[in-house]
Amino acid sequence: MKLSDSELKSFTENGFIVLRNFASKEQCDKILKIARKHLIERTQPIETEIGYDAKSKEYRSDEIDYRSQVDEQLAAVRRLRQVYERDDAFKEWMENKEIRPILEQILNDRVVLTLAHHNSIMTKMPRVSTQTRWHQDRRYWHYSDNNLVSVWLALGEEYSENGVLEFIPKSHHMSFEASQFDDKEYFREDIEPNINLINSKVSTVLKQGDVVIFHSLLMHRANKNETSEPKIAFVYTVKGEKTIVEPNSRSSAYKEIKLREIK
Repeated sequence: MKLSDSELKSFTENGFIVLRNFASKEQCDKILKIARKHLIERTQPIETEIGYDAKSKEYRSDEIDYRSQVDEQLAAVRRLRQVYERDDAFKEWMENKEIRPILEQILNDRVVLTLAHHNSIMTKMPRVSTQTRWHQDRRYWHYSDNNLVSVWLALGEEYSENGVLEFIPKSHHMSFEASQFDDKEYFREDIEPNINLINSKVSTVLKQGDVVIFHSLLMHRANKNETSEPKIAFVYTVKGEKTIVEPNSRSSAYKEIKLREIK
C-alpha cells in the first residue's frame, strides 16, 4: 500500500495523516490482550502519572532510566515503555510490512525504528489521567535533522472525552521563539500568537485499527480521560536512515532497527 499523490501532499502540508481501518481487529485484540496483562502486572519499564506534568525539560531531554520509582507503586500507569522487545506481537506491529511503503514515501528514505523514543503502549486511565499539553516531540530528541515521524495505532475508540490526539496543522513548518514555550518546553496557552494557532487545532474520532502518522515537529496534545473506560493505544517512532543520532545522548541510549526496503 502507498499513499496517493494527494494524500502525500496533504501529509507534507499538514504534518499528519489518518489511515482508516489499517490494522485488523485480530491484530489489535492480540496486542491489547498482552498490553492489558503488562498493565495489570505493572511490568517495567513503565511511566506513571505521578509528577508527569512537572517533569523538567532536562528530564524529558536526557533521562534514559525509564523504570518507575518505589513511591509510584500505586500510581496509575501512563505508559508501558520499551515494548519492542517485550513480546512478538509488539515487534510484529512495529515491523509491519504493509505500512512500510507509506513510511518510505513520507521519509523518502529507508525506515529505521528508533527504540529510544515512544516505543510505547500509551494509556489514559479513567478520571485519574492527566492532560497532555501542547508540545513538539522533536524538541526532546537528538538527531541531525527532523526527518522523524510517529505511528499511532488506536486499539479502541478515541474521541475528545477520553483523550484523542489533537494537532495544529502545518505547525511542523513553523518557526517559534523560545518565549512561546514555558520552562518545561510546553507551548504556552496564555499568549496571543499561540492562542491564535491553538484555535486552528483539529482532531478526528479514531476507531480500533485506525493509524495516525504525524511529524516529529507537529504540535499536538490530548485531553485527560473523563470516561469510565481506559484508553489504550500503541505508538512508535521511525526515522530516515540518513538522519543521524547524536552520540552520547538519550536518543543514542537504545539501539536502532533498520528495516528492509519495500519500495
